[in-house]
Amino acid sequence: MNIDFREIATATMVLFAVIDIVGSIPVIISLRAKFGHIQSEKASLVSAAIMIAFLFVGEEILKLVGIDANSFAVAGSFVLFFLALEMILGIRLYKEDKATSASIVPIAFPLVAGAGTMTTLLSLRAEFYSINIIIAILLNIILVYLVLKSSAKIEKALGENGLNIIRKVFGIVLLAIAVKLFAANVKGLFA
Repeated sequence: MNIDFREIATATMVLFAVIDIVGSIPVIISLRAKFGHIQSEKASLVSAAIMIAFLFVGEEILKLVGIDANSFAVAGSFVLFFLALEMILGIRLYKEDKATSASIVPIAFPLVAGAGTMTTLLSLRAEFYSINIIIAILLNIILVYLVLKSSAKIEKALGENGLNIIRKVFGIVLLAIAVKLFAANVKGLFA
């Protein structure tokens, strides 16, 4: 089976940093405020399915449509950039099409299983056994589910001012991640 606890721990920590579900709490709370309800189970299961599927067929799908991993990551950096701008400036750029919940878009994709996560999965696959990466994905999905399920309690504990401060701080962090993802991959477009 090739189960290696060191690989699982490393992949779990890397995915935790990239998914950044704790940093996404302000986004989740604002989405819950817009839609009134987030289907935690559905969002978690769809996120897991997207990540596991992409782990095995992602590179082939990108090659099939003529997109390399660098282009995919640069596109993902733009999505993260605009999400960060919404958080920092308190503006709304994303216009949803009469959605009744925020479970699949934008929570499952691109918030949890976004371009940064997909690119990371391709990188991890080059280094680790797939079974260890799948276990790391599942561990992260459990944490995602817990955060989604308890977002109302988290909101109550932080209060309106606490949420605004966290939203701005994590907006800046998300902006920095977007810039880093762009900078790390834009060179590959011209190589």
